[in-house]
Amino acid sequence: MQNVEQPLVNRVAASGLVTLKLEEYFPKEELALFDLKSFLFMELILKEKDFREALKEHDWTQYEGKNLAVFCSTDAIIPVWAYMLVTVYATPHAKEIFQGTADEFYKHIFQKALDRVDPSQYEGQRIVIKGCSDKPVPPSAYVELTRKLQPYALSIMYGEPCSTVPIFKRPK
Repeated sequence: MQNVEQPLVNRVAASGLVTLKLEEYFPKEELALFDLKSFLFMELILKEKDFREALKEHDWTQYEGKNLAVFCSTDAIIPVWAYMLVTVYATPHAKEIFQGTADEFYKHIFQKALDRVDPSQYEGQRIVIKGCSDKPVPPSAYVELTRKLQPYALSIMYGEPCSTVPIFKRPK
């Protein structure tokens, strides 16, 4: 029997799967953290006069073009106006200013990005939401994308096109 070589076929490419990469929504700008803790008396009490003076002397140019997450890592009571005052100083320099931790910032950014996705463009599609990423994509982004796609997609899988975990399949 003669061995006839068959051309190599990329079955993943021919499968009609649509791969979505959440890492593409990751912000391009660096995230800087602004912890109010170091501006507090004994890292516990906000003294208005001292706080205002410290903000005036702070080097705000270090946040130029960056995203800024403003938070307090101690269990101090921080008045809302303190965050507002930081915003006034940071606004000429930072791209985006967010009140919360780095994790909360990334959840917020991904939610904003996914709010702009039109899920109807995936009507009847077989979707793979890429799993591995070099960037810290929050689990909430995977939840939100799945929620948005489920009414439209034929199926949703997680992972890589060559090795997926089934998440959802539209009943026939």
